[in-house]
Amino acid sequence: MLNVHTRLQGWQDRIETVLDSVLPAAATHPSRLHEAMRYSVLDGGKRMRPLLVYAAGEALGIAQAHLDIPAAAVELIHVYSLVHDDLPAMDDDDLRRGKPTCHKAFDEATAILVGDGLQALAFQLLAAHPKQHASPAQRLRMIELLAQAAGSRGMVGGQAIDLAAVGKVLGEIELENMHIHKTGALIRASVLLAAYSLEVVDALAVQRLDHFAKCLGLAFQVQDDILDVESDTQTLGKTRGADAAAGKPTYPSIIGMAAAKAKLHDLHTEALHALEPFGDGAHALREIADFTVKRLR
Repeated sequence: MLNVHTRLQGWQDRIETVLDSVLPAAATHPSRLHEAMRYSVLDGGKRMRPLLVYAAGEALGIAQAHLDIPAAAVELIHVYSLVHDDLPAMDDDDLRRGKPTCHKAFDEATAILVGDGLQALAFQLLAAHPKQHASPAQRLRMIELLAQAAGSRGMVGGQAIDLAAVGKVLGEIELENMHIHKTGALIRASVLLAAYSLEVVDALAVQRLDHFAKCLGLAFQVQDDILDVESDTQTLGKTRGADAAAGKPTYPSIIGMAAAKAKLHDLHTEALHALEPFGDGAHALREIADFTVKRLR
C-alpha cells in the first residue's frame, strides 16, 4: 500500500483533474465568467475538503471513483465562499491562495457571478453528472446535506454571525458557535458526503466520523487564528493580521495565545480518539488531522 503522504498527494492531483474536467472551458460563452471561475478554483489551495471526502471514503472502504463528484462539489462550494468572502463588502481582501483575489484579478461584479456560478454547478454535479455513482435517493441525500451545510444554518449563517461580531466582544462559546457554522459545517459535510456514498450507512460509524470532523473544523479555525498572529503574508498566501485589523474576534484575542494552543491540542486529541474504531483504514484522516494542527498556512 502507498504511504499516506503519497496517497494524499495522489488525491490532490486527482481532484485537480476532476475539477478541471467539470468546470466549463474558459472559451465557453460567457468566456470572461468561465475564465474567472477557473482562475478561482484551479491551481491553488490545500484541497482539505476533497481530501476529507477521499480519506473518509477510504476508512469506509468506498472506491475513489464513487467519491470524485462529491469531492468536487464540496470544493466548488468552498471556493464560492472564498470568492464572496474576499469581496469589499465582506472581508475586503486582496490576496487569496498566493494570488490576487477574484475581484482584483477581474472585477467585483464578475466575482459575485463566479460565486453564484460555482454554487449552482456544485448542486448540478451531485444531481446529474454521469460520473456520480449514486442512486437517486443517495443524490438527494447528498444535495440536502450540502445545501444545509452551505446555507443560513451552516456556512453562510456563520459568515453572517462573523460580520455582525466585528468590533464586539464575544465569549469563547459564542466564538465556537460561529466557527461551527462558518468553517465546521462544510468540513463535516465533506466527511458525511463520503458516508452517504454508501447504500447502507452505519449510524455509529457516521456519528464517529461526524465527531471527528466537528473537532477538526474547530481545530482548523483555532490554527487559522494562531497563524494570523504568528505567521506572515507570504507564507499564509493571504493577508496576515487581516482579522485583527478588521476588529474580528479570534481565539488568541479572546482566550490568549497559550490557551488557544492548548485548545488546539485538545481538539486534535479528541479528533484522533474518534477514529480509533476505524483502525488502519483511518490513517489518511489522522494525517489530515496532524496537518491541520501543524500547518503553516
